[in-house]
Amino acid sequence: MEIIYNSVIEALIFSSDDVIAANEIIKAIKVIDGEDVQVSADEIEEAVDLLNKNYEEQNFSFRILRIANGYLFATTKDYSKYVGYLSSEKSKRRLSQAALETLSIIAYKQPITKPEIESIRGVNSDYILNTLLEKNLTTISGRAETVGRPLLYSTTDEFLKYFGLNKLSDLPKPREIEEIMNDEDFIEQKRKIMMNTLEDSMENETGTDDNADQT
Repeated sequence: MEIIYNSVIEALIFSSDDVIAANEIIKAIKVIDGEDVQVSADEIEEAVDLLNKNYEEQNFSFRILRIANGYLFATTKDYSKYVGYLSSEKSKRRLSQAALETLSIIAYKQPITKPEIESIRGVNSDYILNTLLEKNLTTISGRAETVGRPLLYSTTDEFLKYFGLNKLSDLPKPREIEEIMNDEDFIEQKRKIMMNTLEDSMENETGTDDNADQT
């Protein structure tokens, strides 16, 4: 692969709105430059490593991340607080505490059935599971070989992208989760999220009261 393709790979990853896989990059190059062009997934990996090395040497604020078996540009952790301050998730993308709890159980226990999830949570999970399926964070991956053959639930590539993971083995271990929960930055971010949620709830209640007064 000629060195010029490093810039092509960089441009393709940069211009992609979503995670772009190596085979998509290869296809784009071959469509434009011909099927005889020799570009492999390993060479793309090498190109990404070289690009990231250049970014690091020049102290750039971004890197190319490997997420869900593909590539995506993202800012480094040093700047995450500033970016996080300006960006807010759309309401439809927000996950409730119950949804996060259910999703965590599925992620660590998958494939898992609804009765197994409910035995861990202690409550009915019909609505939460439907929500996670609609958001494409979970999928039905088969049926259990038990009485009634209940459906099995597993996470998706969208789950990996949502949490910035390249593969399931990148999930934090239970001990690491405890450390994260006690981290001061995490506690502060959690407080801000809770305040924003409370403000949204108060605005909704105010809007409901106003509508009631007008009727």
